[in-house]
Amino acid sequence: MNTTNTMKAMVYHGANDLRFEDRPVPQIIHPSDAIIRLEKITICGTDLGIWKGKNPEIEETAKAKTGHFDGRILGHEGIGIVEEVGSSVKNFKKGDRVIISCVSRCGTCENCQKQLYSHCQNEGGWIMGYMIDGTHAEYVRTPFADTSLYLLPEGLNEDVAVFLSDVLPTAHEIGVQYGDVKPGDTIAIVGAGPIGMGCLLTSQFYSPSQIIAVDMDDNRLALAKELGATHTVNSAKEDAIQRILELTNGRGVDCAMEAVGIEATWDICQNVVKEGGNIANVGVHGKAVSFELNKLWIKNLTITTGLVNANTTGMLLKTCCSGKLPLEKLATHHFKFKDMVSAYEVFKHASDENALKVIIDF
Repeated sequence: MNTTNTMKAMVYHGANDLRFEDRPVPQIIHPSDAIIRLEKITICGTDLGIWKGKNPEIEETAKAKTGHFDGRILGHEGIGIVEEVGSSVKNFKKGDRVIISCVSRCGTCENCQKQLYSHCQNEGGWIMGYMIDGTHAEYVRTPFADTSLYLLPEGLNEDVAVFLSDVLPTAHEIGVQYGDVKPGDTIAIVGAGPIGMGCLLTSQFYSPSQIIAVDMDDNRLALAKELGATHTVNSAKEDAIQRILELTNGRGVDCAMEAVGIEATWDICQNVVKEGGNIANVGVHGKAVSFELNKLWIKNLTITTGLVNANTTGMLLKTCCSGKLPLEKLATHHFKFKDMVSAYEVFKHASDENALKVIIDF
């Protein structure tokens, strides 16, 4: 264990105020906790959103509870080594290498019993790097360790293992499962970033006949084609709505997945889904969008939103171990932890840097 009782961490202090600084090493608070020494982490688009001020409730909640806000360590994805476990932890021990789930779950509350783990009522759900300190540090405290960690299998590509914390289960559950993708369906994935690529890969479990990837970046669209998209549309160069309708003989798609979280991508989705279809909103929205219910009410649509429950992480872990998901292609940039500031800057300008996922190694 760290003998100095301090560690380096990326700490959010408010909108556009992110600092690489010394913080206390986390301690066991509850008997179900574990302390993990991080080995490999990544940055999520949600972390960028927090940095830009998209989630002011982080600061507001802290001030409401304690009267002040002294910063929040960001991050909710990573793999590492168990350093210490609380007295009630049974499934993990010191020295185990683990994948950290972005969602912590008690497993016993009403919502957990319904597998709605993202809304765990006992201080669980998505709290890491949000309501409690996260993984962008040398150590992290994981609540409910027995139900929120996964043993890291030997031989699994470790970059891929990091994606099992959040990106892959989010894409599969909130995009593909909520979008009710079925064999023969036509689908449009609007946004070919990490989440969109996860939707693209996991949708192929269900054999859709047509997968249309939409983005403004030709490099990402080329990779989407390589990973299984049947068609690509560059929305910066052509009318994406018109092109998708052309590709579907004027019918539109069975499922449109919004994988960015801005009005422009939402608007494409609500204009290309056909009657009886699904709009699966996966993107994190920080501003209101125009929801044309006056046009959509008559179409018998299913419109879903959601925060990942991580109830398919175990299945996805087995699939990744089989080598059937080429997720390592999403790991475009690698940094050392001491260069965390540079990693954030590259991910912030992902399009200019041709970056998808930025991996940070300790």
